[in-house]
Parts: sequence; structure tokens; C-alpha cells
Amino acid sequence: MPFISLSLSSFRNLADDEIPVEADRVFLVGENGQGKTNFLEALYYLSYGSSFRGPVDGEASRRGGEGFCLRGTSLERGAAAGLPPSEVRVAWDGRSKAISLNGKALRDRKELVELNPSVVFCHEDYAFAAGEPERRRFFFDQTASLVALGYIDALRDYRRALKQRNSILKGGQGREEILDLLDQQFAALGLALMEARSRLQAEFDGRFALRYEAVSLLGKEVRLRYRPSWPDEGGLDAVLAKLRAKRPEEYALGTSLSGPHRDRWSFVSEGVDFASTASTGQLRLLSLTLRMVQAEHYTALTGRLPVLLLDDVLLELDRGKRKRFLELLPEAAQAFFTFLPGEPWEDYRTSSTLVYEVRDGRFAS
Repeated sequence: MPFISLSLSSFRNLADDEIPVEADRVFLVGENGQGKTNFLEALYYLSYGSSFRGPVDGEASRRGGEGFCLRGTSLERGAAAGLPPSEVRVAWDGRSKAISLNGKALRDRKELVELNPSVVFCHEDYAFAAGEPERRRFFFDQTASLVALGYIDALRDYRRALKQRNSILKGGQGREEILDLLDQQFAALGLALMEARSRLQAEFDGRFALRYEAVSLLGKEVRLRYRPSWPDEGGLDAVLAKLRAKRPEEYALGTSLSGPHRDRWSFVSEGVDFASTASTGQLRLLSLTLRMVQAEHYTALTGRLPVLLLDDVLLELDRGKRKRFLELLPEAAQAFFTFLPGEPWEDYRTSSTLVYEVRDGRFAS
């Protein structure tokens, strides 16, 4: 659902204010360091209760960690039927975070996902293409969670079982019966994640390959490959057999050496790893395409439109790729763009675009 307004208090370098944003597209134009990305971060907080920059609650307060407060109002899906806007509030008091929806405290951040799902395109996404395997796992776990809240619960359950298992392994041999029982649960939880990830790969791959080629004009297909750590045939028995075979080595290292926490996602072209030979520009476009398809995937499976947050991403594309990227940008409930003053942002403006000049954390239309 689109945002109507954003209220800011003590958040990073942004002035305390309420900013109207009721428009299909909102352009934030300003030099670096003026607060454009911080504004997108505030919107992301209101979508998920956290930052796309990681666990930075204690750093986001303008007053040295004393706290901040964000409030966002959004159009309800039933607005045409006369329903009032929804209000999300995220507050950090320097010690803990409180999230509420229409004045009612939320116990779990996942409840926000159904209200204002956002897809952010930012510089840090480059790690999805060129970073460590856990960054790609994070992206695809996030994608699966957007369309199925049950995936969040399954991932949490698996991580708890993994933590218990590692604790046993660190304690050394002699607890075989406990480990045998835990492995039954550990394997079942992990297989459920594997099945969900395999479905995601099948749904995501074709669309990704088409979009990447349409923007890059590379002339060869780039596909996504999912390689689970456990056997993809044989079910529970095959996984338990692998876990038993790995135990001596796991006891020696004190950690679990197989499971969904070690699954791999990669980009493959003509049978070889594409990321290992791709240029910086090609890698950057991989990350942008992932986000593009994430938004499309969300809409295809839920029938709803996300809010898009695009942080200076057009700077990283040449003129031709920029044009093709914008033409393929998924339909959205609302889109926020950041631009430097010298960029041709006027070329992308429509009749339903709201433009703010951002300077020293203040917004002038």
C-alpha cells in the first residue's frame, strides 16, 4: 500500500518533520550526505521494523543513541470502501524497539510484511552478486519470506535447531543419543527449507534470465543455480545418513558442516560461473535484476504491488541500460527514487511525480 506521509523524530540527520508523500512517484534530489538514503531507510523501517543497512538501531538516532521515532501513514487496501489510513510507528528508546500498528503493539515484525512490503535497490545489494554465499542466501530467504510468512517461521525453527546442534557438537562426543533425536528434527526442518528454495528457484530463474538479457543485451543467457548442501534425492533417510557420516569431522570442528545454512546460489552462463568472470558493471546489473524480479515475484504470487525504494541505482547504468531498466521496472504501489542534482531526473518525471529538494536533512517541494 502506498505511503501518505512520513513523520520523523531524531532519526539520523533528518529534521523533525512530517513529510507528505502521497504520489505514485517521489523523487528526492540532492547532493550526497544530505539525507536522501536516510529517508528511504526510514520508509524501510516502517515496512519491516529494521534497516536495510543491518542491525543499526543504536546508530540511527541523531542524538547519540538516545532514541528515534518514525511514523508512517498508508492507504488501506480497502480505501475505496472508505477505510481510514493505517499508521505504523517504530520507536527506539536507546535500549529496545517498539513497533505498533494503529496504536496496537506488534509482537512480531513479520506482521508488517503484509501491510507495506518494500523492495529496496541499494549499493549494498552488490554483495548479492559478488559477495559471500550467505549474502545470496539472505536475498533468497527474504524473497521467500515476502510471499509466505510461514517461511519465516520455518527458517527460525531451523536456526534454533542448528544452534542446539552446534552446542552439542562443541561439547564433544558422548551425547550420541541426544544428537540422534535432534537430527530427526534438524533434517525435517532443513528439508522443508530445501523444498521451498527449490520451488523459488524454479519460479525465479526464467524470469531472471529474461530480464537480465533484456537490459544487458549480453547475447548469452545467465541463469540461477541452486545447489543444496544435502542430497536432493532420498529424502529424510539420505539426509540422516549424510549427517551421521559427517559427525566425526563435525565433532572435531564443533560445528554443523551441512544443511540449508550452507546451500549455494550462483549465476551460470554457458556452463561456467558467470560472477567469477563478470565485470563490475555486469555484477551490479545482476543485483539490480535480482531486486527487479523479487518485486515481480511478489506480485505474481500475492496479487499485490510492493513499494519500490531506489537509491541512486540509475547512476550505475549507462544511458541505454538505464532506459531499458526503467522500461522493465515492475509495477508498484509507489516508487521512491534518489537523484544527484546533475542527473536527468526530469526525463523520468510524470504527471503524478512529487519532487523534493533535499538539503541538510530538510525537504522542500
